Amino acid sequence: MRDTVTQADKLVLEGVTSGYGPIAIIRDLSLTIRKGEIFALMGKNGMGKTTLLKTILGLVAARSGDIRLDGASIVGMSPKSLVTAGVGYAPQEQPLFQDLSIRDNLRLAVPSDRDLDAALDKVFGHFPFLQGRLAQKAGTLSGGEQKMLIMARALMLGPDLLLIDEISEGLQPTVVARIAEALRAERAANGTTILLVEQNLNFALSVADRWAVLKLGEIDDSGTTQSDSRARVLEHLKI
Repeated sequence: MRDTVTQADKLVLEGVTSGYGPIAIIRDLSLTIRKGEIFALMGKNGMGKTTLLKTILGLVAARSGDIRLDGASIVGMSPKSLVTAGVGYAPQEQPLFQDLSIRDNLRLAVPSDRDLDAALDKVFGHFPFLQGRLAQKAGTLSGGEQKMLIMARALMLGPDLLLIDEISEGLQPTVVARIAEALRAERAANGTTILLVEQNLNFALSVADRWAVLKLGEIDDSGTTQSDSRARVLEHLKI
């Protein structure tokens, strides 16, 4: 655990414990993510990755420890307040309204219609197929197209911090490549900080600056995305 937070730190977790009922899923976890960094968090199923994201978002209460965004504690803040503070979220579960149009699903991400056109232009640059299909119902899209719509909605307001949960699961390589390109472009254009929860090693290590492996709610290993990263991560993910 570090005693100080620097101006280069975007998100800092210090000694965070959280869980459900009497069960602690995240245990005394400390993690620092720098501004403008893409950080990949990996691990087997059931290790607490999604719980960690939900704890940052305030969807699961932190029982102890502190979570700081740009140096200020966000423990106890509502998810709505965090979105207003510039935190975006692309969840693993399909959060789309299947019977609403693509446009209406994207409209839900902005506070008013005055912001809609500029936000749409932004995501069209990443996912051009959306532009000509705004009236189409979200439920008629393919699985890959729905994942891209989820990403587009998370990017609508240009979040300062973007949390992404298993976005590549079940996707074709071409769709994964499109999402990777969007993440790189977003970081390059806006300095977006990205916390990427993933099990797709090729995808995660191709976009991330640093990585960590979560095991039973604790950081088991971490490093930069150098030549030995894949072998190290694979060792942790072996059955």
